[in-house]
Amino acid sequence: MPASYLSKQVCRSGKRTGAGAVKIAVDMVSEGLVSETKAITMVEPGHVDQLLHPQFEDEEAYQPDVIGRGLPASPGAAVGVVVFTAEDAEAMHAAGQENILVRLETSPEDVGGMWAASGVLTARGGMTSHAAVVARGWGKTCVSGCSELQ
Repeated sequence: MPASYLSKQVCRSGKRTGAGAVKIAVDMVSEGLVSETKAITMVEPGHVDQLLHPQFEDEEAYQPDVIGRGLPASPGAAVGVVVFTAEDAEAMHAAGQENILVRLETSPEDVGGMWAASGVLTARGGMTSHAAVVARGWGKTCVSGCSELQ
């Protein structure tokens, strides 16, 4: 480029999932680009946290059965029988049955059921809703604001 031209380059940090960060680090070690010690520092604590939550093995397999979408208020995946009250969630948990607590929105009276459920799904709320904050604190899966629920 001639000296009389002005050039501006913009760069931003690449965002990646936990699985992506680990794969990149492992690949870079395999290719001899970085040491194992350096690769470990490339994976952030948040990436490791993502990998510790339950995940579906094949997300594409269930796509045709999706009945609604909401906000990923707390990471992870949950499978279980749908229950609509905290009391039912606690009873099913006591019987050894996995369940998902589905509510319009949660309140402090629902915490027993939230603790007993494998996951929480609400029709209302956002990333700072009661369900979202409590579920994140406990490491429970939560989808909030799924307005398709009726």
